Amino acid sequence: MLKVGVLGAGHLGKIHLRLLKESKKYELVGFYDPFTENAEKVAKEFGYKLFDSIDDLIDAVEVVDIVTPTLSHFDCAKKAIEKGCHIFVEKPIAKTVLEAEAIKTLASQYHVQGQVGHVERFNPAFIAAKDLIKNPMFIETHRLAEFNPRGTDVPVVLDLMIHDIDIILSVVKSKVKNVHASGISVISETPDIANARIEFENGCVANLTASRISMKNMRKTRFFQKDAYISVNFLSKEAEIVRIQDAPETPDEFAMILQNDEGLKKQIYFESPEVLESNAILNELETFADAIINNTNPIVTLSNGTEALRIAQWVIDCFKKEEDFKI
Repeated sequence: MLKVGVLGAGHLGKIHLRLLKESKKYELVGFYDPFTENAEKVAKEFGYKLFDSIDDLIDAVEVVDIVTPTLSHFDCAKKAIEKGCHIFVEKPIAKTVLEAEAIKTLASQYHVQGQVGHVERFNPAFIAAKDLIKNPMFIETHRLAEFNPRGTDVPVVLDLMIHDIDIILSVVKSKVKNVHASGISVISETPDIANARIEFENGCVANLTASRISMKNMRKTRFFQKDAYISVNFLSKEAEIVRIQDAPETPDEFAMILQNDEGLKKQIYFESPEVLESNAILNELETFADAIINNTNPIVTLSNGTEALRIAQWVIDCFKKEEDFKI
């Protein structure tokens, strides 16, 4: 079992603490949170060991789980890496791309593993569908949430949209060519609703919408590729596959037959792949333990986290310049 400590005991930090305590791959040593009143309350209520400082916690563990506000990710990661600890850092990896690149460099220099908490990669609906997503040419995402003051320290792009940016980058094997985007602030000091169009060199186009002032919650992505449409509902944890192929002489009763202008018949198949129940956060933490033990690449590497942040920053730059970002 890997000795692990958690930095940050807010809403998500408490979830991480509970799951690490339950995990058979980690030994939860304790946590640190600078907000004394909250930290002492968490320690008393759940029995976790509270450390007096970041340094004391890092000295006692092999793995540091960074669940602090984004602004402090770099400083926490730097301290942990320089003490030889592996790091799991919540998304976004850092405040700036420059900080993210520095974290990558430090991890390489000190020969430690790092994973970024892009948890939707571990969503069971995405896991059920991802192997069927092959060379998508159009992607549409909607990530809408009711207003919650937690997370408003960063724009909605870094709070919500970055999840979808990471998912898209994981399935589109091409470089980003252009980014077009717009966003507005409604309640907070940073944009609360945003739309982005990401164009790739291979011709794929992704249209992303994110809002944290919606009347309802939605986390849905649609992938369109040759002869297939794949829908992943990250919220309800459901996936649907619609395939189109030449119709056989004896049509399947679960299919529809279409005929185009040339008289060619196509058959449409509807499939619902099995979605296995799992806890995405526990899954991402435990696969990171596997990567450390086996010295293999984590599923979401520090490089992956950096690239997601880079594209997110290009989206934000479009807001500031009120023009498209061209590479």
